[in-house]
Amino acid sequence: MGDPIKQQTSRPTLAVVGGGVIGLTCALAAADAGRRVQVFDAGARDRAAWVAAGMLGSLGEGHPGEDELLRRTVESVRRWPALVERLADPSIMAAHDSLFVAASSADAEHLRNLADFVWSQQPRVADDLRPVNAGDIRRLEPVLGSRLHSGYLVRGEGAVDNRRLLDRLREALLAAGGSVVDRRVGDLSEVDADDVVVAAGLGTRALLPDIGLHAAKGEILRLRRTRWSVPPPTHVVRARMRARSVYLVPRDDGIVVGATQYEPFEESSAAPEVGGVADLLADAVDLMPGLRTYELVEAGAGMRPCSADGLPIIDRVDERVVVATGHGRNGILLAPYTAERVMELLDEQRPTASASASAGGENRC
Repeated sequence: MGDPIKQQTSRPTLAVVGGGVIGLTCALAAADAGRRVQVFDAGARDRAAWVAAGMLGSLGEGHPGEDELLRRTVESVRRWPALVERLADPSIMAAHDSLFVAASSADAEHLRNLADFVWSQQPRVADDLRPVNAGDIRRLEPVLGSRLHSGYLVRGEGAVDNRRLLDRLREALLAAGGSVVDRRVGDLSEVDADDVVVAAGLGTRALLPDIGLHAAKGEILRLRRTRWSVPPPTHVVRARMRARSVYLVPRDDGIVVGATQYEPFEESSAAPEVGGVADLLADAVDLMPGLRTYELVEAGAGMRPCSADGLPIIDRVDERVVVATGHGRNGILLAPYTAERVMELLDEQRPTASASASAGGENRC
């Protein structure tokens, strides 16, 4: 049995398999609740969160037919300020509001349908969502192109710096008495703890073969500002351009551009594709012409773990193991919601082995 953590303490012990945003947020919540926590981290470069823009927006993720996912994203967005306060680093926030823009009347109709769906499902967000015209867009973000049609300003839907977030989560966990082991777990029998949370993204399949996941590939570009460049936008800019979506997310030193998504996806090819990168750059430069003077410093592809119905899988597997995976494009956004639900499962009465088997995972969140 490797790396035991059940030693010299009466506190319940928890092992978290997976050192991404989901795993670390769950681990921190457990440590704050008094558990002795150890995280097994397979490495930052293996995490979808490393190649991400960190957007926290329910409007952008609210698509007709995804009513339940929208409900959860709205709940999670409202929990993010408390998590940022817990991490004691306001600079985690890369932007506080989002500006949705359309390049044409057809693109504007697409955004209007999204807004109507969100309004119909979540009336509370109406006060945070305001239509804007071309003049408003120019006043809000002068760096954008002059031929945009219309859009929406969404208050409170910003973005986090994903890599800074990963660092701060790990630091906060260590300060709370948790520990991190930089090692891949090959079998849950290797882990000695009262409870285990498996938050290993696509790696969950090797540990829990009955958990149904597939990969979706998303490409992200990181652009660095030069001394000749116009500054990044102050909002998250999410645009509909020629029936394609592109977004610009500010960073201290530049902009993150995204994102493509290929689903289903052949996992043997994890490198960015030329066509996807070319489309992103073309749309981004049309949206913000001043990007021509930025430097392209990184083109990355992340493997997003997706469930069959698009909802995250947060459930108790047996009397010892809880799983938290399948967040798809919303892993960072749903982290506070997931941590809260995982803690509820850990604090519930553990089912017997026979009861767990008969449940068959039907209590999925």
